[in-house]
Amino acid sequence: MRSNYLAINLIFLIALSLMFSCKEKEDPAAFYMPGEFENHEAVWFGWESEDSLTRTVAMQIMNAIQANVQIKIAVDSDSLKMVAKMQIAKAGMDTASIQFFTVLGDRYWIRDHGAAFLVNKRGEKAAVDFGWNLYGYFDWMKLREPERADSIEIWKQKTLNGSTSKVDSLMSVITKAKYIKSALVIEGGAIESNGKGVLIQNEQVVLQRNPGWTKEEIEAEYKRVMNVKKLIWMKKGLADDDHIYQLHEGKYVTFGTGGHTDEFVRFADAHTILLAWVEEDEVELHPLNRITYERMKENLGILEASTDQDGNPFRIIKVPLPRLVESSVVVAETNATDELWKITRKSFLPEEKVNLGDSLIRVAASSYLNFLITNGVIVNATYTTHGTSQVHEEKVKAIFEQVFPNHKKVWIDALPLNQNGGGIHCSTQQEPALMDNK
Repeated sequence: MRSNYLAINLIFLIALSLMFSCKEKEDPAAFYMPGEFENHEAVWFGWESEDSLTRTVAMQIMNAIQANVQIKIAVDSDSLKMVAKMQIAKAGMDTASIQFFTVLGDRYWIRDHGAAFLVNKRGEKAAVDFGWNLYGYFDWMKLREPERADSIEIWKQKTLNGSTSKVDSLMSVITKAKYIKSALVIEGGAIESNGKGVLIQNEQVVLQRNPGWTKEEIEAEYKRVMNVKKLIWMKKGLADDDHIYQLHEGKYVTFGTGGHTDEFVRFADAHTILLAWVEEDEVELHPLNRITYERMKENLGILEASTDQDGNPFRIIKVPLPRLVESSVVVAETNATDELWKITRKSFLPEEKVNLGDSLIRVAASSYLNFLITNGVIVNATYTTHGTSQVHEEKVKAIFEQVFPNHKKVWIDALPLNQNGGGIHCSTQQEPALMDNK
């Protein structure tokens, strides 16, 4: 009897020893991506001159966070830097406290083409340079113009090696971060980290961006560059965020990334996941609601079956989506091969038989999960002036108060960003604060 007791205790001590030895083997030099809910050293913005409405929203975001975090702005040229300073000063903001950097190739959506910042327990910083192929536009385009596949491929290779693809490396130089190059093509808005080694992404996006890669190869690459311990694969994103131009029911046109995670699934903390949701009584209000509902139901099942880095289940909170925002659009003709955002007959598959002059309904990519969280403040989008009821939005605000009780909440109209396929979160990129340990 005594021997059995000793054997059980011996097994317990061995197991305990193994557990602690595993902890000790964690490499303090290994870089990982912190959760966005952790402290930031700075928040980066991109700046372009074309769209004044986009600039106006960006400045509202900056104004909301300026007292809480350092703002850094990347611009494509010295002349544009001067323009940006004048425009921001004219808006009443203090430009002396904002850092401006000339970064050749920079675009507005800096989260997607800019560096993904990592840290380690030694208090060091790294910047991952993922590949950039313009949101998988070229492979999308080949489906619509297969006769031009060869020339489109040449254009794709130029983009993969162009100035925008080098923004990541320039940001690493500016921040004195270790440079990590990855052959994987992915945008920053498509990856979500809990800061403990769990990464959520959407297979609809990553497989489209990386034809020829297997899931196993993709997981191995995330483990190599970001020390990811566990990868959770979502299936599809919101219907209104479908890839580039998609036609639904013969008349609804969506324009988006193909399913970025920052539109529909976010970590609120290391153990809590926010999931975009169509409420039961709204499923039949719009054809796209039904599509999104079925997708989110499948994603919910995946999340409920998933566990964190320690094998524990997540707390999952459903966040109702705003009412879809529609606008009329007419199919135009164009001779320019590089007009990406103009709706033409070439925006659709040949079998969809869209004709010049057809009237369609454009649906904006809108969500309450494309929010920015940084150093005690959250900036989110409001849709009450675009058809969402006050009662509905108050439910959403109550969720954010419950989940983030210690954060100031700022709500702004971000529709110009949604109509361009993005949002508040897409407009920014956090640079995490360094910590000696965690």
